[in-house]
Amino acid sequence: MQDAEIPQGKAPAATERRAVWASARKDMAGTALGESRVWFTLAQGIVSEVYYPRIDIPQICDLGFIVADEKGFWVELKGGDYAVEWLDTDIPAATITHRHECFELRLRVCTDPRRDVLLIDLELDGDEALRPYALLAARLGGDAEKNRAWTGEWDGRRTLWAEQGPFALALQCRDVSGRAALERRSVGEVGASDLRQDFERDGRMRRQYAEAGPGDVVLGAGLPRRCTLAVGFGSSRESADTLAWTSLAGGFEAAWGAYAEGWRQWRDARPWRALDAGDVGPEALALLRRSASILKIHEDRTYPGAMVASLAVPWGEVSESRGGYHLVWSRDLVESAGALVALGAYDTARDVLAYLVATQQADGHWLQNQWLGGKPFWQGIQLDETAFPVLLAGMLQARDALGEVPVADMVAGALRFILAEGPCSGQDRWEEDPGVNTFTLAIVIAALVEGARFLEGRAADLALMVADYWNACIEDWCWTDDTQLARDLGVPGYYLRAAPAAVLVCEGAKAEHLFIKNRAHDYDRPADQQISTDFLQLVRYGLRDAHDPHVTSTVEVVDRLLRTETPNGPVWHRYNGDGYGEHSDGRPFDGTGRGRGWPLLTGERGHYALLAGEDVMPYVHAMAAMTGRGGLLPEQVWDAAPMPERDLQPGRPTGAAMPLVWAHSEFVKLCLSVQQGSPVDAPRGVRERYAGRIPELDYVLWRFRQRPRRLRAGQELRLLLSAPAMVHWGVNGWQNVCDTQTEDWMLGHLARVPTRDLAAGTRIDFTLRWQADDRWQGENFSIEVAPA
Repeated sequence: MQDAEIPQGKAPAATERRAVWASARKDMAGTALGESRVWFTLAQGIVSEVYYPRIDIPQICDLGFIVADEKGFWVELKGGDYAVEWLDTDIPAATITHRHECFELRLRVCTDPRRDVLLIDLELDGDEALRPYALLAARLGGDAEKNRAWTGEWDGRRTLWAEQGPFALALQCRDVSGRAALERRSVGEVGASDLRQDFERDGRMRRQYAEAGPGDVVLGAGLPRRCTLAVGFGSSRESADTLAWTSLAGGFEAAWGAYAEGWRQWRDARPWRALDAGDVGPEALALLRRSASILKIHEDRTYPGAMVASLAVPWGEVSESRGGYHLVWSRDLVESAGALVALGAYDTARDVLAYLVATQQADGHWLQNQWLGGKPFWQGIQLDETAFPVLLAGMLQARDALGEVPVADMVAGALRFILAEGPCSGQDRWEEDPGVNTFTLAIVIAALVEGARFLEGRAADLALMVADYWNACIEDWCWTDDTQLARDLGVPGYYLRAAPAAVLVCEGAKAEHLFIKNRAHDYDRPADQQISTDFLQLVRYGLRDAHDPHVTSTVEVVDRLLRTETPNGPVWHRYNGDGYGEHSDGRPFDGTGRGRGWPLLTGERGHYALLAGEDVMPYVHAMAAMTGRGGLLPEQVWDAAPMPERDLQPGRPTGAAMPLVWAHSEFVKLCLSVQQGSPVDAPRGVRERYAGRIPELDYVLWRFRQRPRRLRAGQELRLLLSAPAMVHWGVNGWQNVCDTQTEDWMLGHLARVPTRDLAAGTRIDFTLRWQADDRWQGENFSIEVAPA
């Protein structure tokens, strides 16, 4: 190769900076099952984000390749004609093959099981005039503003370095003879002086800058046609370089073999190795096994039991988000742990529960999402995320697999928060609307029932009392039967996506407008015109029967309004009017868009089909067919006409996150539910208590957040309060005044007002006098007695 024509110096800085990420359509995510603390992802046929020393800290945006000659011919290998092959169905070591009419480039990618090093074995065949070049975009600590990069020598070997704060990386290369083999090297800033700019301007590498940054830096180098690259990570340039060269000295084949053997041993020691394709077919079985590996890949090592939602940033090519999906959501975490329990991986599920115990907030709830160490990212409150950890504890206890994890205080704290805040949630499971949501209701009711098993006496009784009451009120709060939408569809009615919080205290609230997130226009609609698939959880957990008329009517509505048929099978939208997805013209989501189909909702619909006695296999096969090029399940699939210019095909992944660990968990559970004949994650105590039937109650429960307007003759009025108080009450204009004192039920203070003998038509008037400061509430309340 010719010498560079422009001498070394500091690379020109970028005048404008917009640090975006790599494509979220991952072909693979991988890590070694050893001492290494490096996770890698692949997208568009190259290495995309790499994480170290924790799964929530990206250190590389991407590492790609250019193939070029010295006469101006060059090709950047990003997308195009390439294939990705897993070493085995469930062993995440990759062989990537790029094919061009002039050459073929093969890459093998893994991490060194014993060191914090990413390894890439490269082989270029074809025109002998062609040479490969590497371009590594550093993003140390996830920060694109403060990275610095250098070319240099280390123990006589040419190297490339980057450093920022406590993190450093070193790029090294070894040829087939074992010698250090980085050829021409340069560092620069993205869009101004990186190696790609050389090729765009001159068709070849002409500049060799020795220093770049601080900023969004790229390391570039010419390579031999056959070589092994190592990217070492450490706390200094020197430590990273030492690790990289040590790994190279040990040889790629040795690391590749040890990487594969670690995964084989892990797989062979697990009970799902004995699963066969008899129930679901060979393609689904292959995806099930790969899904088990995806769950394992997304678990951290510094914080065992912490699993991120995805090693991807949705629409990363246009996103500057510091968070992406490499964060912990307690909902996604427990959904994944449910799949682990179903697979018999109780040890990992216990680690998840222990991590949740450690990160519970003082008031009993969990953060909307968080970095692994417990620092919050977003600030919302989602009631299902407080309930899910309780369900995991119950799931493990039901299998005698809880071990020594202390859960009694955790459960009590979570239930206390649920009783104080529920049944209305600040956000639904899609992190959007507040209100009373059927999915959230199903989760919190189940948590109250399952959590009662960990409590004693009145605390357990109160948890069950509230669970029964909320269950009995689902239709009062969330069902509507006299709307224009129901008339247009010719159905009796349907469950709402979310009932406004006001439905708990006043009539007519179901027609209030609710804001629709992520829509530029038509961003709010009446609540009684919004429907979703969330109600299916009521059936899955045994709160409602699959053939309940409320359920079947809503199934008809969502199948007509939210279902899309694709070449790979049916898929469902989250709700009508969803704005989280590509725009209609295929442009990436940018804060607004149009929601697309979610494969995990196909799995949820499949669970309903199982309970309804329908054929489940179309849903299993649809999910298995909606994977990407590397066999991973996406968050969303395209559900409109093909747009090949944007690589959007019906039934295939969009630019949203892939893999979505929750989707892989749902697929695992769907396959194992087919084998078992019922949902594997349904809480046993809940199904036994309700068996799909609405409870018939002899009481009405009044709270400040939940104020019933009537009770039936023969029912008792119960007031659940946060502190001791006296209920001062009378009837029909304060006649026959009496006082009833609350009692401590551990999770709250309950007053049982003797109203069973009151006749229909009676009005009960009451107020409160608080015991702590002998203060009157200063407000009167009333409830009507209706006929039984």
